[in-house]
Amino acid sequence: MSAGAEAVDHGQDPVCSREGKYLTFNLAREEYGIGILKIKEIIGVIPITPVPGTPDFVKGVINLRGKVIPVVDLRIRFGMQAVEYDEYTCIVVAEIEGTEGVVLMGVVVDKVSEVLNIKEDEIEDTPAFGSNINTEYILGIAKKDGKVKILLDIEKVLGPREITALQNSL
Repeated sequence: MSAGAEAVDHGQDPVCSREGKYLTFNLAREEYGIGILKIKEIIGVIPITPVPGTPDFVKGVINLRGKVIPVVDLRIRFGMQAVEYDEYTCIVVAEIEGTEGVVLMGVVVDKVSEVLNIKEDEIEDTPAFGSNINTEYILGIAKKDGKVKILLDIEKVLGPREITALQNSL
């Protein structure tokens, strides 16, 4: 393998155990999962107020019980084609670590599936895609019930600069 094209190794660090419960959801017919401990709630799509000057994947902000929360469309963030929201589209409200502590962030997903308990031996390291492809936000690939699920590290879906920019725009 060439330099920079090695698989990301999350399995050797005992502090970075990937085993646990994951909220699974769909984006463009693919299945993804986020650790359930990072999820605060799941809501239907509500009116989103655009914020000028934010990246295209930032849909804007919502007012959730008096708190202003930025909303990111994961399809756009991952370079997928945008689609019209329908009755299955949800906003998953997650906690991420910002520069000034824990921040709530909404992520738009096509459809929430289920909560799965995924064991460490069902998770493989992220395969090498080459040095030009960023896979830092992928915890691993789970194989469960004959299907593949991409496990996301929601803390890394947005980089530190993007999180700071979001915090400053609010």
